Amino acid sequence: MKKKILFTGGGTAGHVTPNIALFPHFKDDFDIIYLGSKNGIEKSLVNESKIKYYEISTGKFRRYFSIQNFTDPFKVIKGFIEANNIIKKEKPDIVFSKGGFVSVPVVIAAYFNKIPVVLHESDITPGLANKICIQFCKKVCVTFEECYNKIGSKKAVLTGSPIRDELKNGSRLLGEEFCGFKHKKPTLLLMGGSQGSVKLNSILRESLEEILNKFNVVHLCGKNNLDKELNNMQGYRQYEYLKGELPNIMALADIIVSRAGSNSIFEILALNKPNLLIPLSKKASRGDQILNARSFEKKGYSAVLLEEDLTVERFISSVNETYNNRDFYIKNMNSASNSEGVKKILDVINSILFSKSISL
Repeated sequence: MKKKILFTGGGTAGHVTPNIALFPHFKDDFDIIYLGSKNGIEKSLVNESKIKYYEISTGKFRRYFSIQNFTDPFKVIKGFIEANNIIKKEKPDIVFSKGGFVSVPVVIAAYFNKIPVVLHESDITPGLANKICIQFCKKVCVTFEECYNKIGSKKAVLTGSPIRDELKNGSRLLGEEFCGFKHKKPTLLLMGGSQGSVKLNSILRESLEEILNKFNVVHLCGKNNLDKELNNMQGYRQYEYLKGELPNIMALADIIVSRAGSNSIFEILALNKPNLLIPLSKKASRGDQILNARSFEKKGYSAVLLEEDLTVERFISSVNETYNNRDFYIKNMNSASNSEGVKKILDVINSILFSKSISL
């Protein structure tokens, strides 16, 4: 009889794509179900994978004042009741959580139903949702040594990030055909995350005239962020979001400019792509992307340009410097042992299900 695994996580693509990377490795031997929110990005992404999907209510825990702080706790309670009922009905053998606020009621409900939970923390420091969930988990898979040291060896396991297999199988030739660039130049890929980045979109477009002298540009700008006036600019292609074509576009890229979300930078690392990271500032986040970026910079995997220092001149010079030093970054990334994230996470899950020792 097949075991059953319940996945949860959502809110951003970064809380979903690592789960999707694991799906193919469970489909033969496990029944898979997913608990997510009603309106989050996880619903559409998971449905594309044809996984049984349950919706639950969810509320956000905020560190700042908001009128929603008075109503969202009731949504969390409702989400717990819904998750509890689904877990009692489906009776999963184990829960894998990627985080985001939708995961909190699911993890707590699993704990009270004595279902073991494995959590994955992508960043150097856990976000608020995962901080709450860690106490209810058997094991916490982490990507950074810094996070492993903070949580401790009793609960944390250093696994790295699960990378989607299809990303490793991209074709540069198919990427060239898809973009249809007329001139042979190195290709710059800018990714602002699943929701796009107004700041990165603006700085790239302000720099385009000079950047295009040296590079062809593929710009993933996020939903509703296309600039129709630039559609006919030679050497420039803009897309809201790419899914099926993304592996080919990443294969085509000679340099990547990106935010510093953990999943994105570990995918870049797995592909050995020279990259310039522009992390979200502390004004717009809890500072986790800055820590991620600095860790990669220290290891020689990435160049870093802080958002506070971002100008057209600094952006252009940083892009050129990163590309000119690409051999340095490729050499360091080639020496990184980050390619077995999926296998190590599977080992953790199987060790709990089948009482095997974890050999990582």
